[in-house]
Order: sequence, then structure tokens, then C-alpha cells
Amino acid sequence: MTPSGDAFTVFQLAALFVGLVAVVGVVNHRTLRLPPGVAMLLAGLIGALTIRLAATSLVGAGQVVRAVAQVDFRATVLGYMLAFLLFAGAMHVDFGEMRRQRFTIFSLATAGVLVSTLIVGFGVYAISQGLGLALPLPYAFVFAALISATDPVAVLATVRRGGLSARLTAVLQGEALFNDGVAIVVFTAAVALAAGSGAPDPLRALMAVGASATGGLVIGLAGGWAARLGLKRLDDAAIEVAVTLACAMGVYGLANALDVSGAIAAVAAGLIVGDDSRSRRQTRGFWLLVDELLNALLFLILGLQLLVLPFELRQAWLWAAAVPLVLAARWLVVLPWGAYFRLREAERGAALILTWGGLRGALSLALALSLPFGLQRDAVIGLTYAVVIFSVAVQGLTFRPLAMIWGARRLPQTDSAV
Repeated sequence: MTPSGDAFTVFQLAALFVGLVAVVGVVNHRTLRLPPGVAMLLAGLIGALTIRLAATSLVGAGQVVRAVAQVDFRATVLGYMLAFLLFAGAMHVDFGEMRRQRFTIFSLATAGVLVSTLIVGFGVYAISQGLGLALPLPYAFVFAALISATDPVAVLATVRRGGLSARLTAVLQGEALFNDGVAIVVFTAAVALAAGSGAPDPLRALMAVGASATGGLVIGLAGGWAARLGLKRLDDAAIEVAVTLACAMGVYGLANALDVSGAIAAVAAGLIVGDDSRSRRQTRGFWLLVDELLNALLFLILGLQLLVLPFELRQAWLWAAAVPLVLAARWLVVLPWGAYFRLREAERGAALILTWGGLRGALSLALALSLPFGLQRDAVIGLTYAVVIFSVAVQGLTFRPLAMIWGARRLPQTDSAV
């Protein structure tokens, strides 16, 4: 029993979910050995389905439902977790290879998001009309905008274990780390259009994207270099961890306060700090632990959201159609670069790997949950959850075998174009 009789304290919520993460982690390690994120998501989904089907006969089921309902998923992801997850993920990427692939990353993170939004938006609208669900076009574009950006948390967790070449790994990681700022601005414009605030000015929207990304980048680079200078003469691991924590939280919080991209700020700072060869092994180990623990916690809560999210089963066919549509849009976006890497860099199966490795995740659901309450909010949430669950569970589970067959091998050099 909680002190108030029905509400959990923050400590009790943390204890409950971290305890569940520990139990699922031990069971998975000793039995199935699935990728940790997939294991946590499946555990959350199975637990949620079990509680929904047999809630009256399960001891403690009501407490779990209340705990999940008490978690503000949107605020948890966008307000707290994202700063640490992006900083931690950026610390462990190959910054040198990412710089070499910067044009590919930039094009996918900007034009790629916009093209995918157009394809998915018109596609979902047409399919909904054919199914008699009549999802308005503005809301189709709201869904398209929030689902078109690949998720940095899901992608980093999956690609790290994929066995890819350094080139494809850097492209997938870099795109996922930097495309969120573009997606959020496009999403905001789509929401304004859906709310009847008038058609967005394309030039103004483009300028907003540039200002948000540039502002976040400047804050992140400044914070990262300040942290590096502070770490330069330290010989105390605990203080070094404190400095990096302050850097991650500071740049993310400052960027959001100034209404620029906190996500890009956290990524830029993490890249600068992680590129410092003087970083202690203990500090890198700490951020790897943060990354693994928060990833596990996030995917578990994502699965358990099945208990509290609003769903309309009559839209199930639209959910099923949205999954291949999002994948097809992704394939069309990456196809030119996939062909380039195959012909010029001898990367076998590059388009397939870039398509299947473009996972969607918790950030998309957090954006969907930020929508104002209205007639179409539940429809967008259902669509988003269906695509995210497929992406993390199916693509995340099969990505490593696919990468070992296609992405980890290179064509003979004689097959590549000069």
C-alpha cells in the first residue's frame, strides 16, 4: 500500500520499474538471450496483455496498471531520459567515420525526413479513405512527421550489436542522432495545420528548422568543449563523471529553455566529450551503464504502455497497412545512397541494411502523446504504437542476422565501379 492509498511516490515507481528490468534481464540472460531492448519490450507487452486478459485473477495487477498510468511517458522521454541517452550514445560512436560520412548523414537527416513525411502522409491518407476511416489529411501528415525520423535510442542500441561496416554504422547512427530536430519542427508545423492555425509557410518552416538545429549545435559544441577543458587536468574519476553529467544536463536544459534543439545539443556535446582520448575508462563505463539501464527501462515502459493507451480495434487494418508503408518510404529515401555505397564503396546490401536499420521508437510515441486531446489523437497514437512495436520487436530482433548475411560482407573490389 502506498502512503496515499492509490498513488505511488517517485521512489516507489523507480523501485518497481528498475526491479522489473532486473528480473527480465536475468531471465533473458539465462534463457533466451534476446537483444536487451527487444527482451524488455516483449516482456512489457506480454505482461500488459496478461494483465488485460486476466486482471481480476492476478495479484498486484491493479497496482501495476496504476503505476504505468502514473508515468507521463511524454515527459519521461522528452523531459528527462533523452538528454542522458543521446549524450551517452554520442559518446560511443566513431566520430571520425561520422565526419567522413557527413554529407550522407546530413541529406538523410533533412531531405530524407521531408520526403518520407510526404510519402507516408499521402499514403496513410489514401489508405484510410479506402478503408472508410477517413483520417483527415492534416492528421495523416502529423503521423507522417513523427514517424519519419529514425529513433536514436532504438538505432544506437541495435546497430551497436549489428556487426556492420564502420561506414554503414556511422550513417545509421549519425542520421538517428541528428534527424530529431528536423522531425520535431515538421511535426510542430503539421500539428498547427491540423489544429486550423493556417497553412505553414515553407520558407518560415525551413528557417525554423535551421535556427533550431544551429542553436542546439552551438550550445552543444560550447558545452562539450567546456567540459573537455574542465576534464583536461583532472585525475579523479568521480569528479570527471560529475562534469560529464553536468554537461549532458546543462546543454539539454539550456537548449530547451532557449527553444532550440535540446536533442542536437546533447548529441554535439556527447560527440565532443567522447572524442577526447583522455576520457577515463571509468567515465566511459559509467555512461555505458547509463545507456544500457535507461534503454532497458524505456523499452519496458514502452511495452507496458499497452495497458493505458487508447486504441480503436476498428483501425487495426490501418495499423497493419502503415507498417509496410513506412518501410517502403524508408527504402525509397535510402535507395540512392544504398546504390552509391554498393557501386562506389563495395557495400553489399547497403539499401536493405539502411532500410531495416532505420528503427522507430519511443520518441515517436512521446510526440504522439504530446498532441492535444481531440477526435484524431487516439487514431494517431494507435498508428504510432503499432509501427514502433513492429520496428523495435521485429526489425530489432532480426537486424543482427540480416546484417551478418548482407551488411557485414563487402563485395569483391572488382565488382565496384571506379
